[in-house]
Amino acid sequence: MHRIRSATAANPAGSVTAERSARLYRIVALLDAGPKTRDQLLRRLNLDVRSFYRDLEKLRRLAVAVVLAEHHYRLEESLDSALSHLPFPDPQLNVHEAIALAKGRTRAHRKLKQQLELITRPRMH
Repeated sequence: MHRIRSATAANPAGSVTAERSARLYRIVALLDAGPKTRDQLLRRLNLDVRSFYRDLEKLRRLAVAVVLAEHHYRLEESLDSALSHLPFPDPQLNVHEAIALAKGRTRAHRKLKQQLELITRPRMH
């Protein structure tokens, strides 16, 4: 019997919408500029409290180092490090576009090539 892996098992970040990805990015970018109170973040992000705490929990599950100290949220890692944890929304590429983007030598190129190999590799029955 074959096991089916869920999207979250394969990718602990899970999928995110472009809107949520933008909010997570904005939270991290705001905190990179310096500590902020919850109210400051809510105003700048135009979020309600519930959405803010959901996004904060998502950041923590993604291992982004956001801490609360003396009523201020603070990013305890570099912006580059934090961004390396944030998921990117599905760009809806077709295989041809993905092949074109996979040409290169960076880590991102290798990740894309590995995904393409899973798709294009002949299956043995």
